[in-house]
Amino acid sequence: MKRTAEKVLSIIAVILTAIGTITGFLVMAVFNLLKNDPTFKQEIEMDLLADPALTPADVDMVLSLLNSAGGFLWVLIIFMIISIVLNIIGIVNIWKDKNAKLAGIMFIIAGLLGGILSLPSILLYIAAILCFTKKPPLQDNLQFEDQSYNSDGMRPL
Repeated sequence: MKRTAEKVLSIIAVILTAIGTITGFLVMAVFNLLKNDPTFKQEIEMDLLADPALTPADVDMVLSLLNSAGGFLWVLIIFMIISIVLNIIGIVNIWKDKNAKLAGIMFIIAGLLGGILSLPSILLYIAAILCFTKKPPLQDNLQFEDQSYNSDGMRPL
């Protein structure tokens, strides 16, 4: 059975997720460079203290959030990598026409890990729905009927 739509949607989702993962790595690299730079820390602290609406406790809270944001970004990157792996497993199952339901399950899990409402996830959800709803075409029973009749159109006893 042709599953071209599922293949195309899942391949596009892999490409978009890979682009997001690479972008996440680049953001982490820049974030780590800036986080370790003492002049950058002082600049952010001075900008925050210049705001009259923020108290020193608020400034400390913002700085601690910036320090913990790196761990959150790593978790997102790991989820995106797992999403790519599951998506590739689903593509292999579709490509070899093995098990469409397993591929659909992999697409749904990959979509959830790749970002619940991101574009790649929506594409994976659509591919999963197609995997679950497309049924193989029914085989023609004409072949069996033709064999049961003689050449003169009479059925043998």
